[in-house]
Amino acid sequence: MGYDIERFSLEDAKEFISGNVDALLFVDAKADTFKALARRGMFTDFIEENGNYHELIEKLWFHFNDTMDKITEDYQVFIPTFGEFSGKYSRRLKIIENETPHAIQMTIYPLDENYYLILLDEMDNSEYIKDFMTSEKVNTIQNTYLFSMYIDLFKDSTSSISITEISDETVHSSIKYSEWRYMIVNMIWPDDQELFMERTDPEYLKKNIMPGRTASFDCLMQNLEGKYIWVKLIFSRAETSNSEEDFRFVFMVQDIHENSVQLMSTLKKYEELASKDTLTDVFNHGRIETEIYNAIEIVTRTDRAVSMMMFDIDYFKNVNDKYGHAVGDMTLKHFAYLLKEYFKSVNAVIGRWGGEEFVAVCYDADINKAAKYAEEIRNKVSGEDFKVAGNVTCSIGLTQISKEDNFNQAFDHMDKALYQAKSDGRNCVR
Repeated sequence: MGYDIERFSLEDAKEFISGNVDALLFVDAKADTFKALARRGMFTDFIEENGNYHELIEKLWFHFNDTMDKITEDYQVFIPTFGEFSGKYSRRLKIIENETPHAIQMTIYPLDENYYLILLDEMDNSEYIKDFMTSEKVNTIQNTYLFSMYIDLFKDSTSSISITEISDETVHSSIKYSEWRYMIVNMIWPDDQELFMERTDPEYLKKNIMPGRTASFDCLMQNLEGKYIWVKLIFSRAETSNSEEDFRFVFMVQDIHENSVQLMSTLKKYEELASKDTLTDVFNHGRIETEIYNAIEIVTRTDRAVSMMMFDIDYFKNVNDKYGHAVGDMTLKHFAYLLKEYFKSVNAVIGRWGGEEFVAVCYDADINKAAKYAEEIRNKVSGEDFKVAGNVTCSIGLTQISKEDNFNQAFDHMDKALYQAKSDGRNCVR
């Protein structure tokens, strides 16, 4: 059947639309309800005849971009802010129904302050659908931005909100900036929440970010799956002809998790290298000294028992003189290995103080428990075969840190105990 442009009327157009639109919904936003006036194709099963309006919003566009998986419950607090429209609104949706992807064109017509007509049509251009549903984003820096929006502090408004995990397009929201801050803070890692509230405060932004300048800070933030990831929060202030009184900003959330984790792993590796004795692979002098200071601080502030002990390999100079420094190094490594193996099951930190002397800081151990540890280690060492060096023994001096001790006092107690062990014939604990 053909059409005559002279005879085709508005009534013909209405009849065609009513007979071909895939879904036509009437919404009463104030009552939070909707009614389906027409449902065809996939919408027959996908949308109920009647239902809750905000549940419909969640179902249509508040899910992940490439699946129908719901976002984490914390973020669903924003759903009510996405359902108010003052003018015509149109966007494309991605919907997965029975494992089949569908590209949907949605158009919303406000009838009155709280009433809307929603038209939904499945796009029938197969080549476009294929490209729309399966194309992968080019891996550029722009794709690391999870969220962006435009902020006007003078009007206390937000606009042009884009949540890339939900849609490539901007979404409509009526939320005020002042409300958004207090809603989003719950998604920030608890330790970072105070910083977030400080840096997003309107007065802070006005005072600290000049026109045309950008400021940012890093924090842990919950993503739409409910996992905490490292992000960079960025504020860029617009530069306009009235910049001194114009407080408009672009706000973006950049995903920096992978790079941050890699960086922290690298820093941790170098931190460990800087803290380790290269020969024996236990902590070096500087790091074990810091541990003693930390232990003294813990004892001062709490009722926790902490003891520490110093080991001295008996007659180690004879090993070097008789067999050479290479064997001496092997003996030191073997001795450190025995200490590490023993203390694996004990809450203790071990370090090389220097030469043939080693120190262990033992947490949750009073003097009696520490003496038991020391005797067991002394027996283990004296019964060990040190290969070329043969039989090796050690002397051990130990002390329990008291609340009155400072570093010099605690160390002096341990050092004197070790001297006593060596004076008493070595291979003993004092």
